[in-house]
Amino acid sequence: MSVSRCNPLISIRNLAKTYTQRRAIGGGRFAVDAFRGVDLDVAEGSTLAIVGESGAGKSTLVRCLALLEKPDAGEIFFGGANLLALGRKQLFPVRRQIQLIFQDPASALNPGMSAAEIVEEPLAIQREGTPAGRRRRAIELLEQVGLSAGSAGKRPLDFSGGQRQRLAIARALALRPKLLIFDEALSSLDLATRDSIVALLDRLRAEYGLTFVHVLHDLRLASEIATDAAVLFEGRIVERAPAAQMFARPEHPYTRSLLSALKSLRPAREGSRVESAELVEALP
Repeated sequence: MSVSRCNPLISIRNLAKTYTQRRAIGGGRFAVDAFRGVDLDVAEGSTLAIVGESGAGKSTLVRCLALLEKPDAGEIFFGGANLLALGRKQLFPVRRQIQLIFQDPASALNPGMSAAEIVEEPLAIQREGTPAGRRRRAIELLEQVGLSAGSAGKRPLDFSGGQRQRLAIARALALRPKLLIFDEALSSLDLATRDSIVALLDRLRAEYGLTFVHVLHDLRLASEIATDAAVLFEGRIVERAPAAQMFARPEHPYTRSLLSALKSLRPAREGSRVESAELVEALP
């Protein structure tokens, strides 16, 4: 399994997460592995796609990367430090560097707050700037993600789905993070809206020097937007390679089975890095 280790921004080693569940009949408890033995490097400035079917452990993995859940074992290195060995006070400045954007922004954004207040909130939590300065920063970010200054007083439910995702991106950028993690954040958008968000992210990545991790189940989209890809199957990474290489010459049987589903599908949009026809030709 080919793995790029060039200038990793974040590295995980032997990461594991297990949940305990109760049986419906008998009431006994049993353990379920969300993932186990995961090693992964994310190169600075890259876009990594983590792909796999539902239940593979993708969302739990990135929640651990974003420090929203604590794994049971392993290490997460960021900026040379093992984040899992740090105390709460030491983690406080690190959290601003890693931001997670969820699939459904409507449930992730406070419906009672205005757009400007939502973007300002992380700045207030980190005690950054004055109220007037935070408001100016919020308006600037809203405009950068394609929302007008006039939308600052609107609430999340006043926006369309694509606009809410732009609002979530603006909030995530408020603290000038180094790593943005997207947990299926593009999957619920229609094609035109998704393409506009992808174009926005391309611009922001170049402007801010960002590193992206995308959780995806759409391999066509992964082939378009990712520089690197990792395939998660039953809680383990079974293949890791540059995206173009993986989708043209898949090595693992599970990756090949995922790609075989593209035989009857057209590319998500013209100009994708790996066309469906190329993917199909790579299959036996």
